[in-house]
Amino acid sequence: MKVATIFTVLTALFLFAAGSVLAAEKGKPQTRCPLMGGEINKEVFVDHEGQRIYFCCPGCIPKFKEDPAGYIKKLEDQGITVENTPGLERHLRGASEGEKHQHQH
Repeated sequence: MKVATIFTVLTALFLFAAGSVLAAEKGKPQTRCPLMGGEINKEVFVDHEGQRIYFCCPGCIPKFKEDPAGYIKKLEDQGITVENTPGLERHLRGASEGEKHQHQH
């Protein structure tokens, strides 16, 4: 009985540690431009389908728009988690709670 308890505790600790390592690797923030590989400028970005992608310069944006899914996949393949567009969670939460939005045109 004692051995089974120790085994269970050790297994739980191992799984917790492994999950923490995987979560840390998965959550790597974007620091490089997906096109040129240079350091990003947080003032140069595109919001695409609820995700914010940063670039090194405005010249990279038109090329990104030719294949946004491909460039996002490239970032994800590098273990980078693309940021959500600011306000997206609030918007989704409000929509799920039946919040009505008034739009000015």
